[in-house]
Amino acid sequence: MTTSEPVPLVRPVLHDRHVALGARFAAFAGWEMPLQYSGVVAEHTAVREAAGVFDVSHLGTVRVTGPVAAAYVNSCLTNDLSRIEPGMAQYTLCCTESGGVVDDLIVYLRAEDDLLLVPNAANTAEVARLLAEQAPDGVLVENVHGDFAILAVQGPRSDAVLEAVGLPVGHRYMSFVEAERAGVELTVCRTGYTGERGYELVVPAAAAGEVWDAVVAAGAVPAGLGARDTLRTEMGYPLHGQDLSLEITPVMARASWAVGWAKPAFWGRDALVAERQSGTSRRLRGIEALDRGIPRPGMSVRDAAGAEIGTVTSGTFSPTRKLGIGLALLDPGVELGAEVSLDVRGRESRVRVVEPPFVPTRPKG
Repeated sequence: MTTSEPVPLVRPVLHDRHVALGARFAAFAGWEMPLQYSGVVAEHTAVREAAGVFDVSHLGTVRVTGPVAAAYVNSCLTNDLSRIEPGMAQYTLCCTESGGVVDDLIVYLRAEDDLLLVPNAANTAEVARLLAEQAPDGVLVENVHGDFAILAVQGPRSDAVLEAVGLPVGHRYMSFVEAERAGVELTVCRTGYTGERGYELVVPAAAAGEVWDAVVAAGAVPAGLGARDTLRTEMGYPLHGQDLSLEITPVMARASWAVGWAKPAFWGRDALVAERQSGTSRRLRGIEALDRGIPRPGMSVRDAAGAEIGTVTSGTFSPTRKLGIGLALLDPGVELGAEVSLDVRGRESRVRVVEPPFVPTRPKG
């Protein structure tokens, strides 16, 4: 009898730099990624108050090209690409015909015949496969995961950091510009997953180290996936695999704003339209602790009578609010402001149902 060898984790091109910075690592979607450097709270605070830089090179890159590339992608993914113009980016969803979410991703519309898609690490191959499988003649779908590194520079001082390293800043939210630095072409996009003003840099992998070094030297604090999770949870941003999944539809996750309902076709349209019309069985809501408890994924949510009314999908301690916060799939009849309880290993912890975000939002323009 033979046993299969464990599949080794993929390391980002910047791995040696993370080691030199004393990073603690964690496995994430098949990658060995930095979880933290100086500490989650310190890194979280740096992003909220100044600027941090994340290596998010585990995110995938899929290129779709050809004369009808934009029209084809628009017929597959949920959001409506006709709402944006070249030089803009759009959040969208790749769904199954039953309405489940294969992945959420960003589409960079370079031109009608040239798009770059940025899916999540674990789902890149599947998104690329689905698009390639149905692509019409003349449309080429290429999984170029690994050709690029992606660095997220986030925080109120992100403009100053990028200006210091010679990159363009100030373009509007969800837009991007192509730039050149030291002979290297890269993309600077006004997007992010923290709720702060910030940018994401799509850099050829071979040049990633030099760009990372320059951004850090300009004052961006290296931040790991731990802070990325606390930051996105404070904003109520969903994480695929927890708050969105093959079982959790955009309607359940309150992501209907990312669906082009007027479009004649996209994957899962019939199922999602039917769910929207008939009403969903569960709806994603925010919860915040009324005691010292911290919500964690999988915890049962119960009403005053002890009946189960939902499940926590994401939860953490908020470094900004200094209390436990989370997202939970709840029965649709549960109202905002309701006080409910979590089952914390047999102990009751009280929480209030609230509307995310959990911290004030800043202007994104």
